[in-house]
Order: sequence, then structure tokens, then C-alpha cells
Amino acid sequence: MTLRTLLLAGLFAASSFSQAQLTPVDSIAAVVDDEIIMHSELTERVGVIKKQSSKMRLPPESVLRQQVLDKLIDESIQMQMAERSGIRISDQQLNKTIENIAKQNGMSLKNFKKALQKDGIEYSQARDQIRRERLLSEVQRYRVGNKIQISEQDIDGFLNSKRGKTATGEEYRLGHILIQLPSQAKREQIKKAEKKAKGLVKKLRSGSDFSQMAIAQSEGRNALKGGDLGWRKEAELPSLFANVVPDLNKGDVSDPIRSASGFHIIKVNNKRGGATKLVKQTAARHILVRENEIRNDAQSKALIKKVYARINKGEDFATLAKEFSDDPGSKVSGGDLGWVNDGDMVAAFEKVMKSTKKGQLSKPFKSRFGWHILEVTGYRNKDMGGEIQRNQARQLLYTRRFEEELPIWLRQIRSDAYVEIKSKL
Repeated sequence: MTLRTLLLAGLFAASSFSQAQLTPVDSIAAVVDDEIIMHSELTERVGVIKKQSSKMRLPPESVLRQQVLDKLIDESIQMQMAERSGIRISDQQLNKTIENIAKQNGMSLKNFKKALQKDGIEYSQARDQIRRERLLSEVQRYRVGNKIQISEQDIDGFLNSKRGKTATGEEYRLGHILIQLPSQAKREQIKKAEKKAKGLVKKLRSGSDFSQMAIAQSEGRNALKGGDLGWRKEAELPSLFANVVPDLNKGDVSDPIRSASGFHIIKVNNKRGGATKLVKQTAARHILVRENEIRNDAQSKALIKKVYARINKGEDFATLAKEFSDDPGSKVSGGDLGWVNDGDMVAAFEKVMKSTKKGQLSKPFKSRFGWHILEVTGYRNKDMGGEIQRNQARQLLYTRRFEEELPIWLRQIRSDAYVEIKSKL
């Protein structure tokens, strides 16, 4: 279950129905191991579902109540498992989850709280429900997800399958120009159309604007859109283009491609995904001086300034890093951080790293870790496409198996639990 689903579904289990008055005499609907489910709880959840599904046809009342009770029983079993296993959701984790839900719905936390209030939901109720859903997810991940193993052979097989190629294959943003031929075209007409297509290709490769050329010359269906065919997965390409497009680089224009309808010209306007993805990386080294029991922030700042001055006077960066740096991960290697991707470092560090030229030493600056100086030692574009593609395949396979195993596990824990239905629904 995604966090977005939490907001749209599970969250509203704590809706205004919770404000409804209880029946004069509440009673037990079911006993589940060491817990009980009250009829009021069942009625409240049924009411929420009816409100959310007001435009959908629901099953008869008795069937709906039984379905909801079954879900409440499953949840109770899992919540008791979480308690016995010591699974907890800290306030910090919960706050981060709520911030993510608000962000996914295009709201700040303040506006999220207002939206809850508008729907008659107390913020404390929403927090409790989200914590419950997180606990259920953690139990399922711990009991089901941790048993799922995806091998490298599984990934290879998936990537080589038709479904795998469709799901993880490269995508192309294509431009298209068609020089149309009449049905049963004569030889002279074919030669004329081919000559025109070759002339357009020559102009396009010399820098002519493809969109303008498509609007002016193409007889294809997307001509008025500048020939834009949108994004197409490799597996979704028309068979006519399938053997041509993958060999083209971004910005390339194809030779004319002959079909029964005429001569086609394809341009690869953009590419994404697949087995090729160049990621900009920066090589850097740094020295970190942080506040500790014997040195306050001002003293840390003074020390990094002294180290900075010594490097500017010609002393070796790596030697000083081994002597003064408080970063245990890079200290032994002379402050070397290796190759890092954009976004790997904290914002303050990355800002200085990006503004420092290769071979330059930055002035002392502060991040949440302490005081730094850094030197950029290189830049490169690393092809991470294969790794990204395999990670994507691994996640898709994991999700598929999780969805297959979860219902089996839920049936098993239900059969192992003590469940007693106390009265008619």
C-alpha cells in the first residue's frame, strides 16, 4: 500500500463518522486472539466505505459488513503481531510520513491540516490512522517481504522477456515526417517522393528546424504538431521503425524509410531510461572539523581556517586530512570522497562543490556536520543505465511476488489465530 493510498483510503477511516454517536448499547462483534472488535467500530468503518463509494454500487448490507469485519480481523491479527515483535513507528518516522503524504498531494503540512479539518477529521485521529497503516505495512514487509529473494538470474530472465523489455526498455521522443505516396504509385512518383525525402533529410541534418519542416512538408497525422509522436517505449515502436530508432542517438535524423504509404523521416528528439543513462559525477576530497567535548563551534572554525592557510602555503592536503579531519570514512584516504552523484551530499556541501572549479580549494564553509574545506579533483559522466535498469527490474519482480505472497500469508495467519464471531452482523 502506497502512502498516497493511505491518504485517499485508509486515512479517512478516521473521518467524521468517528464523531457519530454510538448506539445506546455497544456489543462485541468478534474476538481476535487477545483483542476484541466492537460493533461500533464495524459500523463506523462501513459508514466510511459508503461515504467514499457513494457513486459506486456496493454489495448488500450483510455482505458488506462481513467483508469489512474480515478486514478488521486481519488488521487486528497483524497489529498484535507488531506489538509482540516490538515493531514501532517513532514520532519522527510518523512526521516524515505525513510530510510525504502532504507533498504527494501538492500541499504543505499547514494546508494538509486545514484540508483534514475541512473534512471533519481531527489531526490527532489522522496521525493515529497513518501510524496504524505504517505498522501494518512494516509487519507485512517483515513477515512477507523479507522472505522474497530476487536472484541475478531472475533479473536477467525478466529483462530478456517481452514484458521486461516493455517495462524497463528505453523510451524515445520522436519526430516524424511522411512524404506520402498514392496507392499503386508509379515508378516516377516513387522516385520523386524519394528525392524529396532525401532533400529534406539533408536540410534537417544541416540544421533546419524539424518541427517547422514537419508542419510545412509532412502529410502525416501529427504534422500540425510539428511531427511530434510523443514518448514511445522501444517495445511500442511501430515495426517499421523498430530496427532503425534504437541505433540513432539523441538529435539524429534517419535516412528515408520506405513503406506502402510513402517515405518516413524520423528524428530522435530525446531519449530516457533503458540501458543507457549518463549521470554527472564529481570527484572531491575534504577535511571536516566538527564541534566536540573539548572544542566548541568557534574553535572548530578557527582550526579549519588554520588548516586552510597551511594548504594555501603548499602543505599536502592528504597529509593534513589524515591529521585533522573528523570524517572517519574519508580520513584514512586523505579526505578522498571518491566519485559522488548529484544529490548524494547535503545541500550546503553540494552547493560549494558545484561552485568550485577542478583543482581549486574552497574557502571554509559550514554544513550540519561541521566546518569543511574541499577540493574538486575531477568530473565525469558515468553510464548508470544498466544498474538503474536492473534495480528497476528487481523492484518490479519484488512487487509482483509480494502481491502474490501477501494473500497466502494473510490466509495462513487467519487460520492460525483464534477468531470468534460473537453475534450476527
